[in-house]
Amino acid sequence: MGVAFALLGYNVTKFQQLGEETDSSFGTGKQWKPRHFKVQDDLHKLKVKVKNTNLKGNVKTVDISDLETASERTELGLRKHAENYLNAINRQVLTVSSTDNKEVHSKEPPKWGLHFGASQKQLILPRVPVEPVTVQAYSKSALRVSQSSQQVEMDMKIVLDQENIDSKAVLKQQNCETRLPLITKKKSAPMCSQKIVKGHTVSNLWDLPASHYMGSPLPLLEEDITKGILSLTEQRLIPPAAKITLQTPPVVSKAAPFHEFHRQHKKSAVGEISSRVDPENTDTITFPSPKEAIYGTYSSSKGNIAPLPSSSSVVSARKSKPVWTYPAQQLESELQVPSQTQPPQISPCQSLQDPCFDCDIAVYHGTIDQKAPGFLAFRRHYCSSWGSIVFFLENTEKLLKDYAVPLATINSKKLVEVASNFKLNENPTKSDILSVIKNQSTVEKILNRPGQRYKGQGGTEMAATKIQATWRCYQARKAYVCFRQQQWASGVIAISWLLHNHMARVKKTLKESRQRHLENFYIRAKHLAANWNRIRTSRRTIIHIPSLGYSQCIREHIPDLALQQNMQMGRLCDILDANVNVIYICPLHLSEELLQYYNKLLGLQAAVRSGNPEDMGDLQDRFKILTPEAINSFPKHHMCLATQLKYSPKTIERIKILIQSRHAYIIGGVPHKDDLAVADMLNVPILGSVPEVAHLYSTKSGSKRIFASACVPTPPGESDIYNNEQMISVLSQLIIDNMEVQRWLFKVNDESGGNGTAYCDIISHLKCYHWVQKERQRYSPEIWSKKRAHEPALVKISQELPGLLAQHVQPVNEKRFPTWEKFLQTFLRQGGVIEAFPLSENVTNLTVDMLIEPTGKIEIVSSGDQLHADGPLRSSGTTIPQCSVDPAVLNSLCLKIGETCKSKGVLGYFSIDFVTFIHPRTMEQQVWATDLDLCYSDQLALTQLMLYVTDGNPDCRSSRFEVSLGSKKMKSQRIQHEETKTPSPKSNRCAVASSQLRHSSLSVIYYNVFLQMCKAHGVGFDLQEKQGTVFILYEDQKRYRLGMITIGEDLQGVLMTFARNLFIIHQEISAPNMQGETNFKMAIQDIEAILGITAENKLKSEEEQPLKADALKE
Repeated sequence: MGVAFALLGYNVTKFQQLGEETDSSFGTGKQWKPRHFKVQDDLHKLKVKVKNTNLKGNVKTVDISDLETASERTELGLRKHAENYLNAINRQVLTVSSTDNKEVHSKEPPKWGLHFGASQKQLILPRVPVEPVTVQAYSKSALRVSQSSQQVEMDMKIVLDQENIDSKAVLKQQNCETRLPLITKKKSAPMCSQKIVKGHTVSNLWDLPASHYMGSPLPLLEEDITKGILSLTEQRLIPPAAKITLQTPPVVSKAAPFHEFHRQHKKSAVGEISSRVDPENTDTITFPSPKEAIYGTYSSSKGNIAPLPSSSSVVSARKSKPVWTYPAQQLESELQVPSQTQPPQISPCQSLQDPCFDCDIAVYHGTIDQKAPGFLAFRRHYCSSWGSIVFFLENTEKLLKDYAVPLATINSKKLVEVASNFKLNENPTKSDILSVIKNQSTVEKILNRPGQRYKGQGGTEMAATKIQATWRCYQARKAYVCFRQQQWASGVIAISWLLHNHMARVKKTLKESRQRHLENFYIRAKHLAANWNRIRTSRRTIIHIPSLGYSQCIREHIPDLALQQNMQMGRLCDILDANVNVIYICPLHLSEELLQYYNKLLGLQAAVRSGNPEDMGDLQDRFKILTPEAINSFPKHHMCLATQLKYSPKTIERIKILIQSRHAYIIGGVPHKDDLAVADMLNVPILGSVPEVAHLYSTKSGSKRIFASACVPTPPGESDIYNNEQMISVLSQLIIDNMEVQRWLFKVNDESGGNGTAYCDIISHLKCYHWVQKERQRYSPEIWSKKRAHEPALVKISQELPGLLAQHVQPVNEKRFPTWEKFLQTFLRQGGVIEAFPLSENVTNLTVDMLIEPTGKIEIVSSGDQLHADGPLRSSGTTIPQCSVDPAVLNSLCLKIGETCKSKGVLGYFSIDFVTFIHPRTMEQQVWATDLDLCYSDQLALTQLMLYVTDGNPDCRSSRFEVSLGSKKMKSQRIQHEETKTPSPKSNRCAVASSQLRHSSLSVIYYNVFLQMCKAHGVGFDLQEKQGTVFILYEDQKRYRLGMITIGEDLQGVLMTFARNLFIIHQEISAPNMQGETNFKMAIQDIEAILGITAENKLKSEEEQPLKADALKE
């Protein structure tokens, strides 16, 4: 009995030591395997001895049963510890010691030895060389059981099997070690550790890779071999789910080096990476620090074995399941979805693959700490896409090193998203790298800092390279710029030379062409002069081209140039001669309404001669109105009509057809060089002057030279003024020489129609005028006539004139020249004249039209006194014939000027402007020649229309206009007395004509309505009396301008009728509150002034008649 209790105490003590040693062995992992075998043997022997003692001695059965219960409890605890150890083995890759390592075995011999020998043949397995484990390999092997872990698992199952003690002997070797199979790498295509691995890494957890298949059976004991595969599987020498045919592993494991540590395994500290699971699940796993969990070492006799994790570091999923399960079944249960009643056991790999995993990676001075716990956990978590992440991180490190960025924090979640979007070998850009950095603004400021690149990795070399590259770039750029400049210069020179040559050729061609045109002009002019007497009496065609061939700068400032060129529709009336056909070139498209109007107007020729409206005929075959097609091609180029006709080949061809087999010549307007070109194209002569001659003597200065050569009286003045100093000095001298002149006129050379005229009443604004008069009275007339006496007065006037002119000069055309400065600029650029205005308040301007025939004959074809509806210095109409100057005096002056023009080469039609007034001192009539226009005038066109509708006979030498009145008898009476015909009586007629009437309200009424309105008010023409009113219509688009001719017996009656017509038209087309823009009122005022002068002259003539009669009686 005492022996039994002693043995029982011994067993209890032994059990306590066994528990402590077991806990210690599992905690530290030192010499666990030999002690495990010894403990198993001792427990088995102890159990047998207790049973034997119970049979021999008198110990109570209860005590023996308690002892058996304690023994079974100890064995169960041992199994639990072994199971936990195997679980840890399944999660880690173990490195088994080699046979040459005897260090651990020699240090501390095992306390318990095996009681059975190792006489049986031992089981020798092939050695498995395992490479160091990387984070990527570790993370990919989390769901995979390696061959070495399976072998250790089978060894432990054999050791724990109490019933099969003999099978434990196969594990015993000389140095008490376990040799695992040697895995040799298959030498296939080399694999890069940085390659991106995507997809599942393991097809079946229990399928061994093909590289582990050795092609030879394992060396087993003979008795185990004879038992067959089933026995080996039951003994766990071969896993139940093992396959014979193995596949190549997708990921090759590497050996992980282990380091010694002499402390108990602890839980990971705060801040280490932990798996993130459902917060309601309390069964979470906190991973140890990588150095303790992965790099911890265990010294064994033959190698380094991973330490067994403590029971407190792993939450077991089997606390409620005391039933033993094999490792394969355990792994399968872990892969299954855990039930709601039992909390799942989550492995470290499962925790790391949580989609909520997120961490920051710090980059210090461009370097990532790859041994940091966070980085290692991040690496394990994203092992499947680690290749792209590493590639992205390498570029990030390089960028941060290059720019010496001290600290950058990378958002791992953003990193994975960005890195996964890159293709193979596609380098990320700077913006891509900055997008994954948390402190992006700070890093970006550093990157954008000037010179920052040269502070980082290889900064000195980069700076040197940059300096060299910049210098080479500067040299290359300098050379390139020089080359480009030379190339540009050569190009410019070449292009300029080509343009110069081309321009020279064009100029030469034009010069030759114009010279040829001029030569042909002279040839045809000689032929025309030689045959003029025959041509003027034979059938002929006159081509009227009313072109205004002024210079381009003047044409650009003429409003409605085409309309101004179409104001001579009276040219059509040349068909009054039965031998003449007319081709009128019109600058505007005329509507059918206008064409019909002129057909009726020109068809009155027979009715006018007979006095019977029923005799009106159709003369459309005698005149043609043609419009050049080029007016549509050049609508805004301000071309003259001759130029447009030159570029209108269709019109040219039609003219050629119309003038076939007939004599023809051209009567133009203001001559232009293109008139010669058109004449050369049509091969017809021009009844006109050469353009150069016409432009020279049509200017204000040129006309002064003509008048001076003709020795006709002209206003005091000077010509050819081209600078301001000359103008001031000339004007000062003119003021001193003509102290009685109140107003002085400034006329621009090339302007016409009063547009380039300005006036100033200098005497009334000259402050030194009275001083000059006193100075003049100081000297006698002989001394004052000398220039030296004028010097003080010249100086004083010259100082005062610039300011006076700037304030008081008034341009006639204020729209064209709103200020004196603009007028002066044009005046000095084109040149001009300064002349005195007549001394009288009552001044009459008159115009005389003359013709120099090709034979040299000079004749006056029209004359008339001017009307001024737009101001005192602009002509807007005329009274035909003139009655303000003695015809003999006027004819004498005109013939002198005509002879001078003939001597200068002037040919064709031209007009002379005169001014007449009564001199206040001598009370004699003065006639001054003021202007010369070498062109066909508007007055001449109106005169032609007047002659056509009256069939009259003008006598310009006597300034009379007579018409023959038709018989008033009926047709039957004419038939009875046709044998006793008598000549028709003659009657004087005069006319008031204007081509410049304008009214803005005319545009709102059509011409047929306008003519009906005039007819209703008695405004019309009497064919029998050959008096009345005729209208000239120009165009039907704007319709704001028209011409009007009023014919009557005496001038006073005609003027009143003309004014009455204007008043009626104005009243009919204007509303009381909308008078419109018109010159009708000024025309009426001017007519009233003329009527007053006419009445005064009539009274004077009536008073003078008795005196003359008395003188004759005496």
